[in-house]
Amino acid sequence: MTDSENQLDQHRQRIDEIDADIVRLVNERAEMAVKIGRLKRASGDATYAPARERQVLDKVTTANQGPLSDRTITAIYRELMSGSFTLERPPRIAYLGPPGSYSHLAAKRKFGASVEYEPLGQIAAVFDEIEREHVDLGIVPVENTVGGGVIDTLDAFYERDVKICAEVNLSVQHHLLSNCPLEQIERLYSKPEGFMQCQKWLTETGLISKTIGVASTSKAAELAAEEDNAAAIGSELAAEVYGLLKIRDRIEDDPGNVTRFLVIGREHAKPTGNDKTALLFVASDKPGSLVEVLDVFRQAKINMTYIESRPSRQKKFEYRFFVDIIGHIETPEIQKTVNAAGKHCSSLKILGSFPPATEVV
Repeated sequence: MTDSENQLDQHRQRIDEIDADIVRLVNERAEMAVKIGRLKRASGDATYAPARERQVLDKVTTANQGPLSDRTITAIYRELMSGSFTLERPPRIAYLGPPGSYSHLAAKRKFGASVEYEPLGQIAAVFDEIEREHVDLGIVPVENTVGGGVIDTLDAFYERDVKICAEVNLSVQHHLLSNCPLEQIERLYSKPEGFMQCQKWLTETGLISKTIGVASTSKAAELAAEEDNAAAIGSELAAEVYGLLKIRDRIEDDPGNVTRFLVIGREHAKPTGNDKTALLFVASDKPGSLVEVLDVFRQAKINMTYIESRPSRQKKFEYRFFVDIIGHIETPEIQKTVNAAGKHCSSLKILGSFPPATEVV
């Protein structure tokens, strides 16, 4: 055996020893998670604790000295936590389907592969299933860096009684999916937003003349898998679900395209010391009322990180405003400020407090 072969054998033996330690420690961790789950059920607490999840991920990335990236370490720990759920009753997560959608991808990046997923046909249905207690949590898109606010999600918050408990920032990476070569593609399916976000690449390749709009990127992938000489623009997960090849990677015009998703449930997260609170309000019907609301937060030196408006549908030219502010509603300063802002509103609803997403997944 040469010196190189001897060293290779030694390294492999050491990896085997490390793997045995990892498996033992992972199972020991899972046993602790099960004990914690039993205590939670006994006290009536929710199984999913966003504040604790954030705490764990912050600790392991702080401890990470490489060479693995923080993103890789985070992904590993999400799967560890996901696997621990299966030892009890795994949480059921609703998302806007069909399987392979970007909502499905965001859910898997957040909760891992070991929980139960429920694809639904409409965003409103995700809210309904939370209210009916048919699922534990839901995940819904709320804004995109290219397309702006997601109207169906914003409207559903007004009509349903759910709480935001976490958020996910998903990098939207569009891929050309097919089982035939690029030059043989005769029909290219995707939803209109997918075509819009890949306009430059589609024009350069001439595929823009072969585009056919469908309801979702998942439906596009399904059609591409069923038909000869067909392709789809969709996610890596859609390729996996429908058995397609990635003919071209990352064809989106904007590599910084990110969609923010909200995790919704029946209660908001506990304070972590680094939180957001989401509010929905309608300003009073008088001149300057919106300015007065915003000025309350300015005077309290509370940062507002997001604001979006939607017609109220109650009166002509009356608007609902969706805002995120820094801080948790259970802290006295935020409670006092929100109460003061409410005096200038005809209605004000607290949508939930939650730890902000600190990474793009």
